Amino acid sequence: MAGGGGGGRIRALNVAEKPSVAKAVSQILSKNPSSGGLRVREGRSRYNKIFDFNYAIQNQHIQMSFTSVTGHLMELEFEDRYRKWHSCDPVDLYQAPVKKFVPQDKSEIQKTLEEEARMCQWLILWLDCDREGENIAFEVVEVCTRANRHLNIWRARFSALIDREIHYAVQHLIRPNQLFADAVDVRQEIDLRIGASFTRFQTMLLRDAFVLDCASDDQNVILSYGPCQFPTLGFVVERFWENQSHEPEEFWSINCTHNSAEGTATFNWMRGHLFDYTSATIIYEMCVEDPTATVTSVRQQEKLKYPPHPLSTIELEKRASRYFRMSSEQTMKVAEELYQAGFISYPRTETDSFSERTDLHTIVQEQQEHPTWGSYAQRLLDPEAGLWRNPSGGGHDDKAHPPIHPTKFSAGEARWSQDHHRLYELVVRHYLACVSQPAIGAETTVEIDIAGEQFSASGRVIIARNYLDVYRFETWGGSVIPTYNYGQQFTPTTLTLDSGVTRPPPLLSEADLLSCMDKAGIGTDATMHDHIKKLLDRFYATKDSNMRFSPTTLGEALVMGYDDMGYELWKPYLRAMMESDMKAVSIGTKRKAEVLETCLQQMKACFVDARVNKAKLFEAMAVFFERSNRSDASGQHAIGDVVCKCGLCQESDMMLRKKPDGNFMVGCLGYPQCRNVVWLPGSVSEATVTTNICSTCTSGPVYMIQFKFRRLEIPPNYNVDHLGCIGGCDDILKQLVEICGTGFRNNSGVPGRGQGHTSSSNTAQQSNSRSTGAWQTTHSSSSYPSETPRGHNARYQEASVQNGEPSIPCTSCGAPCNLRTANTQANRGRKFYSCPAQGCNFFVWEDAANGGATVARGSINRSSASNPSTRGGRGRGRGRGRSNTSGNDVTFVSATGEPISGRCFICGDPSHFANACPSRGR
Repeated sequence: MAGGGGGGRIRALNVAEKPSVAKAVSQILSKNPSSGGLRVREGRSRYNKIFDFNYAIQNQHIQMSFTSVTGHLMELEFEDRYRKWHSCDPVDLYQAPVKKFVPQDKSEIQKTLEEEARMCQWLILWLDCDREGENIAFEVVEVCTRANRHLNIWRARFSALIDREIHYAVQHLIRPNQLFADAVDVRQEIDLRIGASFTRFQTMLLRDAFVLDCASDDQNVILSYGPCQFPTLGFVVERFWENQSHEPEEFWSINCTHNSAEGTATFNWMRGHLFDYTSATIIYEMCVEDPTATVTSVRQQEKLKYPPHPLSTIELEKRASRYFRMSSEQTMKVAEELYQAGFISYPRTETDSFSERTDLHTIVQEQQEHPTWGSYAQRLLDPEAGLWRNPSGGGHDDKAHPPIHPTKFSAGEARWSQDHHRLYELVVRHYLACVSQPAIGAETTVEIDIAGEQFSASGRVIIARNYLDVYRFETWGGSVIPTYNYGQQFTPTTLTLDSGVTRPPPLLSEADLLSCMDKAGIGTDATMHDHIKKLLDRFYATKDSNMRFSPTTLGEALVMGYDDMGYELWKPYLRAMMESDMKAVSIGTKRKAEVLETCLQQMKACFVDARVNKAKLFEAMAVFFERSNRSDASGQHAIGDVVCKCGLCQESDMMLRKKPDGNFMVGCLGYPQCRNVVWLPGSVSEATVTTNICSTCTSGPVYMIQFKFRRLEIPPNYNVDHLGCIGGCDDILKQLVEICGTGFRNNSGVPGRGQGHTSSSNTAQQSNSRSTGAWQTTHSSSSYPSETPRGHNARYQEASVQNGEPSIPCTSCGAPCNLRTANTQANRGRKFYSCPAQGCNFFVWEDAANGGATVARGSINRSSASNPSTRGGRGRGRGRGRSNTSGNDVTFVSATGEPISGRCFICGDPSHFANACPSRGR
């Protein structure tokens, strides 16, 4: 082992994962006389003290300083601009930059490490010896090497806080495993990106849309999604559906008993049961008519009941749940405390096989003095008793830690809770059982024949209990049946036809759920209990007094929604593949970047598909929850689809939203700081953001919107379906905004609808419209040249005949217009003129041309002054006005082209509309 620091004594900084571990290891290593005693001093963090002592590692004298962290030293998060929920489209989180940093609450620990590292030559890492611990170790390395890049870095591997383990670990230091840390980095980044994107999507889409009764404050509830959490919920929901959909079915079986001086034998029908009552009755009547039973077979054989395999984390959680009704979360909490106190080995292990170098006998010797199982431990060590048996392995070995076993004797500590006593007892009894002989029994099976029907009965006599003497959690019932000989005949004491019904599969217990997760590869031994806890904390599932899980209506609705989409996001397959890839990273068969790219591409595709099919989530939620009338802070109902980046604040995204009045707009997610908004035509009945990107707009990706317009509110030559862009390049959409209502409005100084415009404000709006890629619409009598009816008619009288049809010149481009016939329900058979020039959409009704009312589409007039008394409003049935020379009458054309009166229908005054009438509401 290479030294450092020249010829002087080496100073080593030792770092443990928890303060209690740092204290325990320091106490063990400082027991030798040459240590100079254990000295304690304060670090920057009052919870993480520093222990100083001397120690010799392979004959090198080391001045040891021992401190600790508290779990992970760093956090992985998105960069600041992506951390707010409304800062970006959730799909952007699959590529958004992430960073690892030390959070504020651990900055004092960071300072301690930096200060100590500057004075040391070695860094010895005493983190937990699993992948998570290795990742924390590299976080410590990153902080310390920034302060001292010349550090010699070592890793101590240990499985129990006992003298022999700790001394062995410090004398056999190794290098930390970068691959283990990389595997955790992969998991953290995958979970962050997937979890954040789906959680934001679900919450923003559903929380305000429904009245959620799962929490007292449903406006603050988070509808979280986790790549492990959701498949775990899927197991619960799937079993619940199986249980609820079960249809009880009646069946019939024949049962037979026989009493003798030696006891009673119960014979079971070897057909089991029949679902057809007639068939069962016929067979039963045959047996009743000829009830003599003939023994056709008598088999006697020795049976063995084997002890359990050595204890892994999952088995510890499952057995604690079955035997003590302890949750997996509580089990791991208590096990961790027992480990830190030195009573059991490291409780997070997948290994269920002891290595050859484990001193199995010494572990048993330490338990000989226990008042309850001490006598059994003594029998185990007695060669004459023949009770010892080397444990059989379960075939799993994580190469990091041995199975869970006792490491120190205790008859019960004063501060232990009942759970501490129970769990320590389970670990000790389990270990003593797994090094014991199996139980031995003699089993007799007798088969009889009655009228051609076969029946059987079994009896068992326990010859040697062996491991069952100490493992009180298991039983092996013995039942004695009378002695029977081959060919013997007798008349049954009872022969009955009994009915029963099939029962549904039971809801999953916690042990069942852990088994499902383990089999499917969901989570790790160190994290499974966390995923189960999150289901309960997020109100996705509940657990009854029998430790069985049921989904809440919220959990069931979410799974149903994704299931209806056809995406098995709630199934374990995707996560199982990810876990397999992470394991491949930890052993070096796959690269970190490769796994990250593959997993995130796959889940991004799922996210995009899920968002396109979000209506399925709405439908599923509507089955269980009432719709809410709540709106968000800006008064809009969120639709949840991002259209483009905001051109005003340049930070947040513009999202398609629907106002409570049913009108659509595209607003900035930075509201209320940024009030950028694009109002869409009032004739829009439906709007959906597509995945198509506008090829014209160059300011950034602008997703096109699929519009559906109300037929009666748009001119007849416009389609009701339109794939449009709000980036400013869509002439059709501009024209419909001009015809049907207001367009762009910016609350940062631009007048609202129904307000008058001054010349300066209108000019500012034009400038802002250009810079943001939106448009502005104004309505005024001066938008059209002031002409007398005669002068206006004269323009059309100049027209010639076009292709045998009368024609008028287009007022926009001068080309001769074609005469066409409308085919809509409201205007069928009515004739109108339209311009044939590409890009020019001028039209006028034939009868309106004679009356002087026109609609010129294709150019948006931004006049320098507006007359608020004649402005049309945004909405249904509102049009654009034109004043005649007399000023006594105004003729308007509605959005469908119908001439309508320009007078207020309340008071008859032509200077205003009814919506601005002073007499309104009187």
